[in-house]
Amino acid sequence: MLRRETLLVLALSLGASALAALISFAGSLAAPGGLADQAARLNTSAAPDRPWLDLAWQLYGIATALVPVALVAHLLGREGAGGLRALGCDRKHPVADLARGAAVAAGIGGTGLLLYLGARAADANLTVVPESLPDVWWRIPVLVAAAVQNAAVEEVIVVGYLLRRLDQTGWSPWGALAASALLRGTYHLYQGFGGFLGNMAMGVVFVLLYRRWQRVGPLLAAHALIDIVAFVGYALLAGRVGWLPTG
Repeated sequence: MLRRETLLVLALSLGASALAALISFAGSLAAPGGLADQAARLNTSAAPDRPWLDLAWQLYGIATALVPVALVAHLLGREGAGGLRALGCDRKHPVADLARGAAVAAGIGGTGLLLYLGARAADANLTVVPESLPDVWWRIPVLVAAAVQNAAVEEVIVVGYLLRRLDQTGWSPWGALAASALLRGTYHLYQGFGGFLGNMAMGVVFVLLYRRWQRVGPLLAAHALIDIVAFVGYALLAGRVGWLPTG
């Protein structure tokens, strides 16, 4: 039952994203030109000339992406584990979680940026365009909300929930680490080899930290901060600095 449950949760969330990323990457490899000549676009506009309709679509996308997290909370609650509190996703230690998350984000964020720039220069990565939303009042708030949504989906499911279920079904700690890190790398493969390897390495670090802290809270904070800096930083700097590639 737990194995089937896990497969269904992944099929509704990051497992499906991993398959989509594989198909997207295969298409990128088959396309004319190098990977760096192609763009992987995140946070795109759904209705560029109609800002209120665009905002409605953005909020719809963020809300529906969080449904698998609600499903995980429901399943853990039925298990009697206390919902997401069983994963250390609560408000018991907000200052410590934020402090740990900020430290992790500072280390991984800078390293990740250097890896991305190097992979793109080596034509092993697509040009990542973190956002292409219209310049309207809700642009930055939506980018922040999208970053928090990404963090919640990925860290709750691919770290907290997946590791719990793999432990319960008899996987070794190292096998669970490999599965979690490989899944994280695979659903970022649409970005190219750099995105795959960089996120797989991030997955290893996050699993080790989760095992140590027994809390997903710091990982949520770290991931959200990394994405906020990436999304909002791109919105503010794209076209204004020469070192930042644009699509």
